[in-house]
Amino acid sequence: MLRQRKATLKAVKELDAFPKVPESYQETSTSGGTVSILTFSLIAILIVSETQYYMDTTMKYAYEVDTDLTSRLQLNVDITVAMRCEHIGADVLDLTGETISASFSSLKEESVHFELSQRQKVWQSKLQAIRQALSREHAIQDLLFKVGFESSPTLMPDREDTPESKPNACRIHGSVKLNKVAGNFHITIGKSIPHPRGHAHLAAFIDHSKYNFSHRIDHFSFGVPTPGIVNPLDGDEKVTTDSMRMYQYFIQIVPTKVNTNAAQVDTHQYAVTERDRVINHLSGSHGVAGVFFKYDLSSLSIKVTEEHQPIWQFLVRLCGIVGGVFATSGMLHSLVGFLFDLICCRYKVGKYKETKEETPNVPIHRLDQDFQNDGPQVNFLSQPDPTETPTT
Repeated sequence: MLRQRKATLKAVKELDAFPKVPESYQETSTSGGTVSILTFSLIAILIVSETQYYMDTTMKYAYEVDTDLTSRLQLNVDITVAMRCEHIGADVLDLTGETISASFSSLKEESVHFELSQRQKVWQSKLQAIRQALSREHAIQDLLFKVGFESSPTLMPDREDTPESKPNACRIHGSVKLNKVAGNFHITIGKSIPHPRGHAHLAAFIDHSKYNFSHRIDHFSFGVPTPGIVNPLDGDEKVTTDSMRMYQYFIQIVPTKVNTNAAQVDTHQYAVTERDRVINHLSGSHGVAGVFFKYDLSSLSIKVTEEHQPIWQFLVRLCGIVGGVFATSGMLHSLVGFLFDLICCRYKVGKYKETKEETPNVPIHRLDQDFQNDGPQVNFLSQPDPTETPTT
């Protein structure tokens, strides 16, 4: 049994693909030690960096066809217009012909001051800086999804002071349910009244000199307000000195499914194009002064998912880092050593050439001479033949 075990261990030993070189055959050098220190330091840095990357998450974006045609679309607004609330009206008109007025919906009108306080200006400037950064670098959106940055209107800080003057603006805020079709949300002169062929605004009794559609959009979104989404119009502000100016926002809405550590919700994002012009009927610029949001829905939806790197991929990358750095450092060390010897004229071209074997000068001895000269003298006596007759 013991003999069979030894034979098995011997067979396994012969299959060793990683033979060990005895230490007596190994040669160490200062340059090799320096390269080893640098190699181990680089491996440690790369391992720490790879571990940090493994602990982090990545955002994955996928596109699919939007098949939800029955749900309602939620509009969230927080807009301040530099006019008194009794002079303006807000309502929604969509392609189905349905009209939703702010006076008969969940939208609220509140008399406020158009000028922001110092604390509110700081918040607005931060929001505008984030919007500008998002327009230049999309990777910031991934960071906002991870940290769960919120830009809902409730986060606008309250005024820390009380102005002595009367309110000179109207704040329209709240949410309203819309049909999932293209439509138009607008704020213009006069309150809206029902009309058999659409709707109309009572603007005849308001002097044109009182028109001022300077406005600030603190929040404008569709769907459920979601952490990580900064809308393109949040924090936008337009100030004008022309009383007859029309502002138009053309909006393309994209349904979005968010599945991150901060939120799991179905909401909507949008892209916007702005245009404004002065109404002057004499010059051919016709229209109605006001703020108009014309929106349409995309047939595609976006799915945002926060993913974590699998453990097996992390281990494979670690093995690749360690093995690759070791192999590369060994080749670089050999190459640098070769170039150093070549530059310093230490490398002999004929060092590795095959040389002819010289026959050693070994003395050749012949047996007969050895026996005659140096060997002992041996006399051989012959025996007489008994058939022969001795002679005298």
